[in-house]
Amino acid sequence: MRTNAMETVPEQVKPVDTLVQFCGVKKTYDGENLIVKNLDLEIRRGEFLTLLGPSGSGKTTCLMMLAGFEYPTSGEIRLDGQLLNRVPPHKRNIGMVFQNYALFPHMTIAQNVAYPLSVRKMDSMTRAAKVKQALDMVQMGKFGDRYPTQLSGGQQQRVALARTLVFDPQLVLMDEPLGALDKQLREHMQLELKALHKRLGVTFVYVTHDQSEALTMSDRVAVFDQGVIQQLAPVEDLYEFPENQFVASFIGDNNRFKASVESVDGERCTIRLPDGATLSGLNVHRAQTGQSVVACVRPERIRLQPLSMQDGGNFIKASVAGLIYFGDHVRVRCVVSGQDDCFVKLSLSDPALADLAEGSNIGLLIAPDRLRVFA
Repeated sequence: MRTNAMETVPEQVKPVDTLVQFCGVKKTYDGENLIVKNLDLEIRRGEFLTLLGPSGSGKTTCLMMLAGFEYPTSGEIRLDGQLLNRVPPHKRNIGMVFQNYALFPHMTIAQNVAYPLSVRKMDSMTRAAKVKQALDMVQMGKFGDRYPTQLSGGQQQRVALARTLVFDPQLVLMDEPLGALDKQLREHMQLELKALHKRLGVTFVYVTHDQSEALTMSDRVAVFDQGVIQQLAPVEDLYEFPENQFVASFIGDNNRFKASVESVDGERCTIRLPDGATLSGLNVHRAQTGQSVVACVRPERIRLQPLSMQDGGNFIKASVAGLIYFGDHVRVRCVVSGQDDCFVKLSLSDPALADLAEGSNIGLLIAPDRLRVFA
């Protein structure tokens, strides 16, 4: 468990500059089933916040309420202190980038980007200057005379982003904007978006179900499930210190071991696995002695060790069920008595690979600080 710096040295903590507030927001479409449940969320000015979760978790509904395309059933949404609940989308000064780009096919690229400025009755000279600036910003300055059908998917995405940024919005919302792109282009656009955000300093709120995308770009990530934020944290904290089993399994890979609590010592506990092995780990949910628990550890946090080198602490006996080559690493599938198969991730230079073969017996060594125990 980590100590909150706000509690220990409050005089050194810089006040958070909040741009968006969700206060007790609920959303239902039938009066019964809540899509979003009592949501409290503060979005900081200038941050890149990602709403991450599986389909139906409530993340896109939150984005649509913030954009003004949906209204909350109850609660309040505020932008820079202004209540937004019934403010129409075009009066919110919020930019929106959709997955399908939503470009007008009968307009040139320059006309598409100029459209938000035309709606705002901006004069033609200022409009032309801002369009050029926006297209140059996304490296599309030479394509102003073309039409959307003449561009690739990645180029259309850049144009959609330029159209969103051209009127200097307070907030930019993105609803899975890279979902239609192939893997290589998607990864390239992730880096471009991150660099653009850093350069502009505009607040970005991004929706995705892709956890690697969220980890790549975000300052903080809000993990949604069943209409509730399960955890809101910077990406490193989210990955290294998940607060519950859902976050641990949804963010990256995690091995899960069924066990029972043998003893508790402050923030740590000792657990016993069905095969009799004992492990020490962080007692995340304050589980009590005798309670059934699940212990989680990342595949890259497990070390392989010969059985002959067992010296006590956090050692599990296993057998190798297979080796899977992934290009930059090897995954070792292991069988542990009384458990589901677990995986160990090894770099290609790891000396442990030399002696591994399917069917061989091996020890799994887990650092206590890397094992998280959930009630």
